[in-house]
Amino acid sequence: MEIRSFRPEFAVSDDGNFTPTSTEQKRVEDIVQESYDSFKSRGPIDKQCLFHRNHHVNYLMKSLKSVPSSYATLDASRTWICFWSLNGLRILDAEIPEETQKDIIRFIKSCEDPKGGYGGGPGQSAHLAPTYAAVMALVLLKSEEALKSIDRPMLLEYLLRMKQSDGSFTMHDDGEADMRSSYCAVAVAIICNILTDELRANVAEWIAGCQTYEGGFGGESGVEAHGGYTYCAVAALALLDKFSIVDDKALLRWLVHRQMKFEGGFQGRTNKLVDGCYSFWQAAVFPILEQTLEDSKEMGLFDSRMLEEYILICCQRSEGGFVDKPGKSRDLYQTCYVLAGLAIAQQYSILKDGHIFGGDEARVNVVNPLFNVDPECEHFAKHFFSK
Repeated sequence: MEIRSFRPEFAVSDDGNFTPTSTEQKRVEDIVQESYDSFKSRGPIDKQCLFHRNHHVNYLMKSLKSVPSSYATLDASRTWICFWSLNGLRILDAEIPEETQKDIIRFIKSCEDPKGGYGGGPGQSAHLAPTYAAVMALVLLKSEEALKSIDRPMLLEYLLRMKQSDGSFTMHDDGEADMRSSYCAVAVAIICNILTDELRANVAEWIAGCQTYEGGFGGESGVEAHGGYTYCAVAALALLDKFSIVDDKALLRWLVHRQMKFEGGFQGRTNKLVDGCYSFWQAAVFPILEQTLEDSKEMGLFDSRMLEEYILICCQRSEGGFVDKPGKSRDLYQTCYVLAGLAIAQQYSILKDGHIFGGDEARVNVVNPLFNVDPECEHFAKHFFSK
């Protein structure tokens, strides 16, 4: 099995003109090369264990009970911890014990704001980001008990309260408005079947106004294109069936240049470093974008095999969990989005030639790129809320 990434001819070349950007890029390529050299030293690829599934499951399962003290700064993101862990476990096809599911439902219910929406923890004010995390975590449990716990009338009231006249959404009462809040509001409204004409009015137009001269999307109008905001914009437009109002060719041009030629992973912005989480934020845009482009399946929009290699060789920790890049610490955020990126990459590889890096032992469950949840969980929720 030939490795496609880490080829010296694709290493950075600054032509002797050193800059902080080129110097940092060279440093990252050096540590990526060290990871690859260590990988090669362990023997032939087909003799190695390329995916430490059980260790990843154990890492995520433990996080549903307790997390290290370093997570104290994420006290306002506790619903996110539920989502990151549950989504990773679903992707890994792990069973979640019934008692654990009940504990999660009770905890998330305690985070629900009496005025609608969810805070990041018990007693905290509602915020659109943890609201998305809370709802999607409940969706991932794939149970009527979980979905019944959502107060949909109050949730709709909260979303309408966050809605601004220009089509944007604020994150919380008197808060900032950016692309994240637009996506979170649209995704939650659609999966809970509470999207109204009032809620969707001018949303797509506001999002389209955030496309930059590069082709990607910024957090708001007039700022730099960014992978996370671009995903939020594209997914929200697709969910609203309004993708045709943006320049998809410019978006594609910007997007394909975010995959790093040496490392195989993605950067989030122009002239930035590779980062594991963009394995999802950038790669997930491709299957959405493909739906709007003719003959896109013949275009080979990104190199899925290179992304798989970067994830399993450079981001994976043998004791469980995933990292941004070699030398960084594992965390639940990276683990969730790197695994989701692996799911996207594997689907591309299977469609191309039927093979994935690491073989069947490394195969993970698919995700719906529009919601970043298991399609079966998504369908269960939509059916439940359609009654």
